[in-house]
This record gives sequence, C-alpha cells and structure tokens, in this order.
Amino acid sequence: MARRAMSLLPQWSSRMFSLELDGASFYFSLQEKHRGGEVPRVFRRVQPCDRCYSVLVCSSDRIRRAKFYWELKDKLLRDLPPDCDVSPMSSFLPNVKDSVISGFFLKDSSQSSEGLLRDLIRHDPVLVCSYLRGGDGQLWTQHLWSGPDSQRSQQYFVVPSEAPQSHPATLNIINSDVFYSFEEAREVMRKCGDIIPEAASVMELLPSGAEARGKPDFPVIVIEGLDATGKTTLTESLRDSLGATLLRSPPQCLSPLRARFDREPPLIRRAFYALGNYITAEQVGQQGMKTPVIVDRFWHSTAAYAIATAVSGPVCNLPAEGSEVYRWPSDLLQPSLVVVLTLDPEERRRRLRDRGQGKTEEEQELDHNQLFRLKVEEAYRRISGPACVTVDAGPSADQVLQQVQLLIRGKCHL
Repeated sequence: MARRAMSLLPQWSSRMFSLELDGASFYFSLQEKHRGGEVPRVFRRVQPCDRCYSVLVCSSDRIRRAKFYWELKDKLLRDLPPDCDVSPMSSFLPNVKDSVISGFFLKDSSQSSEGLLRDLIRHDPVLVCSYLRGGDGQLWTQHLWSGPDSQRSQQYFVVPSEAPQSHPATLNIINSDVFYSFEEAREVMRKCGDIIPEAASVMELLPSGAEARGKPDFPVIVIEGLDATGKTTLTESLRDSLGATLLRSPPQCLSPLRARFDREPPLIRRAFYALGNYITAEQVGQQGMKTPVIVDRFWHSTAAYAIATAVSGPVCNLPAEGSEVYRWPSDLLQPSLVVVLTLDPEERRRRLRDRGQGKTEEEQELDHNQLFRLKVEEAYRRISGPACVTVDAGPSADQVLQQVQLLIRGKCHL
C-alpha cells in the first residue's frame, strides 16, 4: 500500500464519509466494534443485488492527486458497466484542516467492478473499500482493501452520522480552491511545469514578488457582478467620466492561456486565476500612480465562484459569515471601493440570450442553476477587507452610472 495511504490508516475509524446523491449529502462513520445503531440512509437505498464500493484518491503529491481525481471519473464511467452508478464521495476528519480525501462511491448491480478496482489499487494512488450487508440487512461493514487481493482487508462497522458543523469542503478550501498568497499559487504553477507546458508561460508573466503594497496615489475602484449585469458598460463609462485607466482581471496577457487552464482540475485552474489577480495588482500599482484605476473583476470573483463550486448543497452549507475563508489576501493590493452589480435573474438571462456569446462552464452553471447563483451572490456579500457595496443594475445604464459615481464621490472623493 502506498505511503500516503498507510499514513491515513491509524485514524481511519475516526473519519467521516460524505456521499453526494441526487443533490443531497449523506454522512456515515465507522466503528471498530459494533455498538448498535441504524443503517445509514444511503445504504437503505441499496437493492439486494447491488454491490457497493468506494474509491478514494490518496496521493501525497497534491498536483498528482488533483489530476488523477479529475481523470478518475471519466475512467470509471468509460470502463465500468453502464448499470454501475458513480457518485462523488469524500472522507475527512471532522474539524481537521486539509484532511479531506476525495473519490467516488460505486453501486454495481452487475457485480463486475472488482477487476477494475483491483487494477486501480495495484497501480494508482487510491484506497478501495467494499461494503457488505449482513444477513438480516440491518448491519453493514466496510472492508478496507490492503492490496490487489480484495480478500485481505480490514473491517469496520458502518453507522449513521449527523452532518458535521461545517461542510467538509471548507476544510480544504484555503490555498486549494481559494488562494490567499502569491507564493502558494505560484508554487502550484511551478509544480505544474512538468505536466502542463503552458505553465512556463504563466511563470514568465508573474511579477518578481508580491510584497504587500501601500495604496496607490489615486483611488482603485473594482466593479464586480455576474455576467450580463452591465459591468463592461459601467466600467467603460467610469473610465471616460473619471479619466481613469481601465484594467481587467484576469489580465489580457493571460487570455491566450485561459482555455487551456479551464480544462484543468480546480486546484490548478484556481491557482492560474489567483496569479492573474497578482499580475493585475502589479498593473494597478503602476497605473494608480498616474490616474484613478477601474478594475473589471478582481479577487472577489475568483473567490466567490471557487467557494460556491467547492461547497455543494444549499446556501447554508457555505462557511459562516466571518470565516477566514472570506478574508482578503494580506499580500494583495486592496481596492478603495468594490461595487457588485446585481440584477433580476430573468433580466440577466434575457441579456445573456441577446448577447449570444460563449460562456465558461461556471457561467453556464449560473444560467440553469439558481442555487449556484445564490451561493455566488452570498459569497460576494460575505467577503471582507474590503467588503462589497451592492448596486441594482436593473435601471438604465445612465442611472446606474450616476449611482456609482455618487458612491465614488463619497468614498474616494473624486
């Protein structure tokens, strides 16, 4: 068994397991000795002919772990029988940061998965478990495979568990889904050099350092909001009315690389966009010595989308208001004012249809998933240092411009 897998075993019975099924989270835990308890809800739905397994990715190299997990679902869907259900799953130590390992839960009525799973455990950084039903149907055991021969395994009793106080994804958000320092994001990109040739191009564009900066001589105003809320119209109008410099994040120099990194796992994709913020910050620092600066999206967007994607389920699953997840990176230039444009969902969809432009996967998700949109908007609201000021983008472009100009006048004295 791989070294990383071995390191997990001493606390294995202390772990909780989370399974995402039909948009809901199901939790269970383990007992080394059976002390009674109900059957976990997820196993009540298993038919007598079904066999259940979990596959958890456990490489000690987090770049390799992210890449392998990203590719594993495609492999399972491609190689397993069509009647085998594959659902996202994770295992974690409650309230222990960076303890989450991710993978998939398999439910197979054809009982033909074991050959593939034995091959996985022989060659790849995974932990495989099978789940067996007792004779009376009221007792389930987890068998943690210790090698390609599934007969050699460690057995635990499976029992229901209440949902943890915080969604398990929040344990691994910091410097994985959301980056809070230049060095952390740069290190991920540096380690990608051997597997992603374009990473070298990103490294060449980075500022030499990301030391905490003082405020530029002129105000820096960031305009945030979902697609089709009028950011482009507003930022260009502010540029003209204030004699300001207009910048965008991610910066133009990264545009040729975006499609490549949008195909990568979240860890790598988020590091790419985090570094885009630091490149933009350097540009802001230079231009802010000469003119006011308007920035179309910045760290708020990067963080809000990442948090909403990482945390499944309803808005209440988001980290609590005041969590360190919402804090501004200490080494990233802070704007003078951040304005978030909001818009009625139907009107926003109408504007998107009129534009007919291509959208990223996350922007497509906003179009058809109201829950995701609500999580993004709530994450925007909770980010602090600086916090966002919300402006309704429903009125005419001139009215929105006037309202934002009043905010700038009051906050930035322009």
